[in-house]
Amino acid sequence: MNTVVLNLEPIIHLSDEQFYQLCVVNRDLSLELNATGKLIIVPPVGGESANQEADLITDLNIWNRQTKLGKVFSSSTIFKLPSGAKRSPDAAWVKLERWEALNLEQRKKFPPLTPDFVIELRSESDRLKSLQDKMQEYIENGVRLGWLINFQDQQVEIYRQNQPVEVVNIPITLSGEDVLPGYKYFGF
Repeated sequence: MNTVVLNLEPIIHLSDEQFYQLCVVNRDLSLELNATGKLIIVPPVGGESANQEADLITDLNIWNRQTKLGKVFSSSTIFKLPSGAKRSPDAAWVKLERWEALNLEQRKKFPPLTPDFVIELRSESDRLKSLQDKMQEYIENGVRLGWLINFQDQQVEIYRQNQPVEVVNIPITLSGEDVLPGYKYFGF
């Protein structure tokens, strides 16, 4: 199954609350909204991709439980980015001070902030260009470090603020750099 993109803007502009309600009443769909108002229906992933995603989140969460530096989020979380996009990375991390600055209502719905760190894992149904554009969108909205893990091509693209994308071959040990101090991912 491929990603489906619906252009709603000529007909309707979804407010933040309308998009939230659309997601609530369609819980079986994974929805995103890009900055230009296009509704993105993200297909489910297969077992291999889901297992790889679980491994990434588990390792990130173990590191975070030890350091207590932030909050870890799964692919079910939609973040409201400054551009107006509502995006759901496969894994995300937010520095604790930034999370605690949100009020309870903001935490319960779609957090109105950009994660500090994101991971996108390319599944069989993902077009690489779409994921690269999404990663660039994250960086433009304030993500400090992002990994696009592409098992099909045995590569990882590393995205950082104000730097060109670095492409490395798998297997590799990935570092959380200064964003996630001491974090290393060895799972390849």
